[in-house]
Amino acid sequence: MPPVLRAFADGTIFGDAYGASPPRVLALHGWRRDRSDFREVLEGLDGVAVDLPGFGASPPPPSAWGGAEYARALEPVVAEMGSPIVVVGHSFGGRVAVHLAPAWPDRIAGVVLAGVPLLRVTTPPRPSLSFRLAKTLNRIGLLSDEKMEERRRQAGSADYRASTGVMRDVFVRLVHETYEEQLKQIAAPVELVWGDDDTAAPLVIAERAAALLAHPSTTILPGAGHLTPLTAPDELRRAIVRLLPDT
Repeated sequence: MPPVLRAFADGTIFGDAYGASPPRVLALHGWRRDRSDFREVLEGLDGVAVDLPGFGASPPPPSAWGGAEYARALEPVVAEMGSPIVVVGHSFGGRVAVHLAPAWPDRIAGVVLAGVPLLRVTTPPRPSLSFRLAKTLNRIGLLSDEKMEERRRQAGSADYRASTGVMRDVFVRLVHETYEEQLKQIAAPVELVWGDDDTAAPLVIAERAAALLAHPSTTILPGAGHLTPLTAPDELRRAIVRLLPDT
């Protein structure tokens, strides 16, 4: 049976509902992705895959949210679900999941994280001298905002260049976040499902995150890259099922 599109939180969040109600799995997609990434993952399960605000059918947030604000926006969704639930977060969705789990310790039975940039493993490179000079010239009015925007697009990553308006501000805020404290606060079991060829969130992140978690389990996917919901849906579904109570 195909999923059914549902509205949550007074129409500010939309998601696909799978299986029977109440749902027991909440799936959170990656940056520039949407709820459709989890179609194979949630096959045969009772769950919801949402479009996080700013992606798919869900309108963007009103300001530059970080992981904590996204998690708070999902609280009405969690409140409508069965209890306890499993949250699965891929990449950006995992940033949200690690805030959500400590906030709802009695409602979340487990967390599955896949390819999530949870920790900083390298020092961010300092902007080039020419870019810093351009910022100074823009600030004092000697370089137009249009020219400064052009310089930002040249210097930014593909995700940065593809983002506009408030979502660009969200992206900038998120890439500066790390989640050591949130990981330490998660009491529920956490399954880390990681591709060993993930260049967006290298395997070392999973290894370091496991050391901070109370109840971690790690599954390494040989040869898998970053988009595990699409390339390894069976492994993610098995991880979910291991965490669901009474399964």
